[in-house]
Amino acid sequence: MRTMVTTFSYPSSTYFVRSCSIRENHDQVKQPVNTGIRTNGSFRSPIKVETLSKIAGTTSTTLGQAVTVDENGLRQNIPTKKQLVDPHRQGLITEGGVGYRQTVVIRSYEVGADKTATLESILNLLQETALNHVWMSGLLGDGFGATHGMVRNDLIWVVSRMQVLIDYYPIWGEVVEIDTWVGASGKNGMRRDWLIRSQATGHIFARATSTWVMMNRKTRRLSKMPEEVRAEVAPWFIEKQAIKEDAQEKIVKLDKEAKYMNSDLKPKRSDLDMNQHVNNVKYVRWMLETIPDQILERHQLSSITLEYRRECGSSDIVQSLCEPEEDEKLHGVVEPDYCTNLLNGLSSDIINGSGVLTYLEQRPLRYTHLLQIKGEKQNDEIVRGRTRWKRKIVTMPFST
Repeated sequence: MRTMVTTFSYPSSTYFVRSCSIRENHDQVKQPVNTGIRTNGSFRSPIKVETLSKIAGTTSTTLGQAVTVDENGLRQNIPTKKQLVDPHRQGLITEGGVGYRQTVVIRSYEVGADKTATLESILNLLQETALNHVWMSGLLGDGFGATHGMVRNDLIWVVSRMQVLIDYYPIWGEVVEIDTWVGASGKNGMRRDWLIRSQATGHIFARATSTWVMMNRKTRRLSKMPEEVRAEVAPWFIEKQAIKEDAQEKIVKLDKEAKYMNSDLKPKRSDLDMNQHVNNVKYVRWMLETIPDQILERHQLSSITLEYRRECGSSDIVQSLCEPEEDEKLHGVVEPDYCTNLLNGLSSDIINGSGVLTYLEQRPLRYTHLLQIKGEKQNDEIVRGRTRWKRKIVTMPFST
């Protein structure tokens, strides 16, 4: 096959970025400028590309990339060598050359009515930084996070388990840093972790961990990790965990008698990813749709654990089941006279100590979830889940 190469890059000297202040750049026109950027009430100096290069341990950065166009008009601009700094994505390599950090601004379309980032937006950011990490490594092949060795063996990554803990939700316009790294998970799996923190203060917003296994792209069956793939990814493994788990608590399977149910969920074309199956972030949306409105109005999700069982295709019809793990009446789904009965049942020391509201707010509400195929494959589970919810708090920017 003949390949036509069109290069849009230019000599590196054209892109040389000199360390200077914003005011120095504008000395020629003698215009006063603001050399600081306000972030949630505090001033921070502008980030320079050259500064990022020094952090990553390099003194130069190539911004231009060759874009290869084949005879079918397909474009390919994936780096073939390890990159230390990516100014376009505001990313750089960390952890001694194997981790990745990306700076992200929470945009308007990533927040809900309360101006805080939605869970789906957070999960999408985790996914994006993971893929950018592989992009920066120079190992990315023509697939959804697959390495060159995986492409040669018709293998793709599939997530088998994921856990996210959220202490605070970033607000609209907030600048956050997302760190991600990978490690070994058994003989044939890989673990990927994340930390989301405020760039201004360093406060941790959320932490997450996930386990990934390999699937044959054609047979759709799980596969062992080939030695050539192990040789590619093993040098990137580090011993570090964002969430330490002594023992993984198994999520029970729900039956058709679950309290809440949402049937006839049909995947859309926009729900499919590059591997032609429903993206795992869409599963979360289907799960949360079964949570009562009273809970969603007064609570925010603080933890979610997902156990993936099988993939979901574009022609599948999905059923979402949800069951509370304790009495919802403590959390806002109440009868008119229930609060009075509740107070009568609480111990006198809690009431005398004015700790009733604290008692209710600190006690999390938990739900068990199940997504399954509806119809002939009704027993085929897609994913089991567990969510924890806590009372909503007024979100205020952290002060320095």
